[in-house]
Amino acid sequence: MARFIFITGGVVSSLGKGLASASLASLLQSRGFSVRCRKLDPYLNVDPGTMSPFQHGEVFVTEDGAETDLDLGHYERFTGVDARKTDNVTTGKIYSTLLTKERRGDYLGGTVQVIPHVTDLIKQFILKDTEQDDFVLCEIGGTVGDIEGLPYFEAIRQLGYELGRERVLFMHVTLVPWIPAAKELKTKPTQHSAKELRSIGIIPDIILCRADREIPLSERRKIALFCNLPEDHVIQGLDVASIYHVPSTYHKEGLDTQVLKHFGILHAPAPNLSRWEGIARDESERQGEVNIAIVGKYTGLGDAYKSLTEALHHASISNKTLVHVHWVDARACEPEMMSDVLRGMDAILVPGGFGERGVRSKIAAVKYAREHNIPYFGICFGMQMAVIEYARHVVGMPHATSSEFGKVERDEDARGSLVGLMTEWVHNGTLETRSNDDDIGGTMRLGAYDCVLHEGSLVAKLYGTTKISERHRHRYEVNRAYIPALESAGLVFSGMSPNGQLPEIIELPSHPWFVAVQFHPEFKSRPFAPHPLFDGFVKAAVTHRDTVKATG
Repeated sequence: MARFIFITGGVVSSLGKGLASASLASLLQSRGFSVRCRKLDPYLNVDPGTMSPFQHGEVFVTEDGAETDLDLGHYERFTGVDARKTDNVTTGKIYSTLLTKERRGDYLGGTVQVIPHVTDLIKQFILKDTEQDDFVLCEIGGTVGDIEGLPYFEAIRQLGYELGRERVLFMHVTLVPWIPAAKELKTKPTQHSAKELRSIGIIPDIILCRADREIPLSERRKIALFCNLPEDHVIQGLDVASIYHVPSTYHKEGLDTQVLKHFGILHAPAPNLSRWEGIARDESERQGEVNIAIVGKYTGLGDAYKSLTEALHHASISNKTLVHVHWVDARACEPEMMSDVLRGMDAILVPGGFGERGVRSKIAAVKYAREHNIPYFGICFGMQMAVIEYARHVVGMPHATSSEFGKVERDEDARGSLVGLMTEWVHNGTLETRSNDDDIGGTMRLGAYDCVLHEGSLVAKLYGTTKISERHRHRYEVNRAYIPALESAGLVFSGMSPNGQLPEIIELPSHPWFVAVQFHPEFKSRPFAPHPLFDGFVKAAVTHRDTVKATG
């Protein structure tokens, strides 16, 4: 019988509710319990797939093909439990379901209202497929007091009453800010936030106070008194050097102990934190650094490439080398400037993206990496840019382009654009189709697809196998009609779909390390199991750095 932990936020956003959820889940898991993490997002989009990364950060993709909130990436990385489509819901998805039911006549002529109809759907989402889990952690997006979040707070309030305290815990994450002028930590924002939560019928069982310095016991007592809590239920969440130190830190503060005590679990096994302690030790042992340029469109917001930077972090730990990321905005940097910008880099990465802006600079970055023997890693759009660059500057196809960029200048043999919209393919035995007239949202090749690697290829050596499965999120594919021309000029398509229809990986044997993939390997990297492509990429960067030093 699952127990439910609802994580809410107050005072301000971006306090780390997602990391708190992931860390608590990992602590419960380390004591032998099974866990599942879910995210309830109050915005009206059906999913974040059509939202700008500047608005919402990266879109995380699950194995089963859902476009979800980036917090699900934290959940997976901290627990190793693959998220599912049913682990992220939005108000847009709730209302879409509700209106479909209303049009179908499911409500039998009744007046459709927020209570009980919307709240009932939210509760159904929370409870669905949880029979096998010991703990289900549900994070509510936004902060208490947000008008769009009220149906979610009402839904979890109802569940608290229906399931009882023995199955429900409310954890509230707040900010205790330091006021430099007064030289004081202020508890009043937390008091008001808890009061706001109580006003809608939810009494927090644990308050996690985020702060950038130690919160004196006297201040924690004050919060406990005003929020009607035992002192040991007010837990400080201090800033740490690395997000992978958070689970151990929260355990030392007693978070998991108080959670288990709330549920009457008094004799649980002690947590096995050796993995997290090992991560902290390995991070401290990193020596030297490599400089890696990420040439992208959304470089102004770190969360836009959250899984990417975490995958590099994992690889830096396994290689015991600090990775210093240099963000290069492809929209602001002219192609002619790229050689100056990239000079001195140990490796270059072009990540996923959409649209034509910044394309010329990304192609210039690929060309610089190829011609200067600098390790190159292309991901999704970065693979398409690598193919176009090679076709233009090596094969002799100056008009090679993608139909994503509007008007296509066709090659004289009319094979079409080098990169184009894939109109149909088979996934898990089902034919999927797309057209230019489809809606933008949810119409990409999404989720896990199998890939077959060439024997003896670099990627086969990195993976240690010739059969892999990786997650995708894209509309356009490299046109396989051009493969013979590209391979005759030295480019190798070392990974293909099992039926040979979809190009998945390219590499350049004449180059020290030149790999580009159509999928998103960053989604499957873990701190305890770095993705082999990122591990190999950072290793190649280290080799390049050492070679440059040795040759002066």
